[in-house]
Amino acid sequence: MAKELNLAVSTVSRALRDSHEISPKTKERVRELAEKLGFQPNPHASSLRQNRSKTIAVIIPEIENNFFSQVINGIESVTPDKGYHVLIYLSHEDYNKERDILQLLRNGRVDGVMISVSNTTTNMDHIEAWRQNGFPLVIFDRTCEDVDVPNIMTNDAEMAFKATEHLVKRGCKRIAFLGMAGNLSISNRRKAGYLAALEKYRIAAPPKVVELTAKDYINRDLLKQIFQEQPRPDGIFAAIEKFAVNTYEVCKELNLHIPKDVKVISFSNLQAAALFDPALSTIIQPAYDIGREAANILFKIIEKKMLMPYEKKMILPSQLIERASTAITS
Repeated sequence: MAKELNLAVSTVSRALRDSHEISPKTKERVRELAEKLGFQPNPHASSLRQNRSKTIAVIIPEIENNFFSQVINGIESVTPDKGYHVLIYLSHEDYNKERDILQLLRNGRVDGVMISVSNTTTNMDHIEAWRQNGFPLVIFDRTCEDVDVPNIMTNDAEMAFKATEHLVKRGCKRIAFLGMAGNLSISNRRKAGYLAALEKYRIAAPPKVVELTAKDYINRDLLKQIFQEQPRPDGIFAAIEKFAVNTYEVCKELNLHIPKDVKVISFSNLQAAALFDPALSTIIQPAYDIGREAANILFKIIEKKMLMPYEKKMILPSQLIERASTAITS
């Protein structure tokens, strides 16, 4: 192509990459000839020259939760323009698997990683080791604020406060919080918001914090126990949608009516929440935006651009949607 157009090979290469150094007229000549000859640049050869894989990895704890699907959509809204591919890895809520994935990726397979940690991750040494080796890393949703890398999250504590406040204003006096077992950051933030609301509204009943698991049959047994206690909870605030689903299942089995006997609200990005019977009141996280912002920040790190202070700890607001599961009944 360079010989036919009487141009330097480097000029043709830059024209194909749409470099600002090449005039529009020259770019057009190069593109026309490339189209005529059926020429396609080889991205792998380009990656090798730049010592880059042109691939990023996203490590998530599960795929069942609709939140993570929306995050991935947000990430993939950014990557095509950067010429990058995305590899998805599942830790299945297993710290050992999460650690092994990060170790595997240190061989240069990817140029950067985005991760939401598992609910069994309490030791952050594997993440700190990645950071200390200078690999680009962004943590989202389930964050590790003690590790000096960008954290992208939502306003969990504030929205947990509002969710609990919502139940209080609907007449609930014995509100149970269904959180995840372990020391997970989002569960801790949501529990803190729940406790702050109980304190502000001087709820006499002691807090009821129930730690649930990834296993539905265990959760249902625990929920049966608390609903069979006297006095039983009249409000349920679920940290994740799975626990709200478990609550609906147990209420049906025990012939408890939602919202007459117990009102339910949950963090959930599930579109089908409006189709629950009754429709589930939810706190909807900006999952797509979290994914998009996490990707944008990761690429700034890969490209060695300076981050703004707000990009090192970004908090995006969630939204409370009131539905029938928390309605006032006569």
